[in-house]
Amino acid sequence: MSSAESRSYELVYVMKTSLDDAALNTFDGRVRDVVTAQGGSDLNSEVWGKRNLAYPIDRNFDGYYVVHRFQMAPTGTEVLDRMLRFNEDVLRYLLVRKDE
Repeated sequence: MSSAESRSYELVYVMKTSLDDAALNTFDGRVRDVVTAQGGSDLNSEVWGKRNLAYPIDRNFDGYYVVHRFQMAPTGTEVLDRMLRFNEDVLRYLLVRKDE
């Protein structure tokens, strides 16, 4: 399989609850922009809303959960991973490849 082929991915991230709706929508737009800039498509997102965390993360006991499903070349995951890792409003995230 060449690296230019698209693969299916699922991204789940948890944001701080101190953010307002505008900040959440802005970050969601940034995720969409990164995926499309890396040649991604079929971006489908679900907002699971505010939920309790299983354990506190940096003194946060709950967070906003968001799920994205998309197709992208494997090389684009590095850019997306870097954006999520260095954003201080993201408590946790998980990016997995969905096998067919």
